[in-house]
Amino acid sequence: MVKKLLPLFLALLFLTLTAGSVSAQNLPGLRLEVQQAESPEDLAVTIQIILLITLLTIAPAILILLTSFTRIVIVLSLLRHALSTQQIPPNQVIIGLSLFLTFFIMTPVFNEINDQAVQPYLDQEITQREAFDLAIVPLRTFMLGHTRQADLALFMRIAELPQPANESELPTRVVIPAFVISELQTAFQMGFMLFIPFLIIDMVVASVLMSMGMLMLPPIMVSLPFKILLFVLVDGWHLLVQSLVQSF
Repeated sequence: MVKKLLPLFLALLFLTLTAGSVSAQNLPGLRLEVQQAESPEDLAVTIQIILLITLLTIAPAILILLTSFTRIVIVLSLLRHALSTQQIPPNQVIIGLSLFLTFFIMTPVFNEINDQAVQPYLDQEITQREAFDLAIVPLRTFMLGHTRQADLALFMRIAELPQPANESELPTRVVIPAFVISELQTAFQMGFMLFIPFLIIDMVVASVLMSMGMLMLPPIMVSLPFKILLFVLVDGWHLLVQSLVQSF
């Protein structure tokens, strides 16, 4: 055993001793410097970099709250609770599927933002302010299309704003929270509909076990296979994803 491991140990030792020279010869170096701005343009670039880093920190919140992600991830999580499968599917699978479905649903909106705002800005045809104003329009259209009027009225009343003449006069700070709570409402409604068939199975199994006098046997252990079987037989994942996508 020692004879078999000795060549491997010598090879690792050789790589360790020569790592410094190999990395120094083949890998590029990186140097970060902080210098005093010599012109207003340099200061403007610095501010832009700071704003970009700030935007990247809030990018997850933008992706979660301004897209279809909220509804999808809540419905998938409620489905897992309805099936009583504990951590199956895992959180990584649920979040990953929610992200890919979000990108699939939001692709037309992203393409519109790219055509109307990003590309003209990169071609230096519009300013940053104009690019932002043009980019928010497709997102507002998407959010307003899935926001309840009652939720919009709620935040307009809380903000003590006058009644707008049309949707274009609604402030974005009103549209975003109204869209979020509308998505939560819709997600819980869909989750409730998912719970009903599985709840019926739980009640039937619990009644049968009680009538047989098997009080010490947890009903969840008996109902879980039947719930999974029902979900598979009706092609549940296909129907669920179809319903989620078509709801937008």
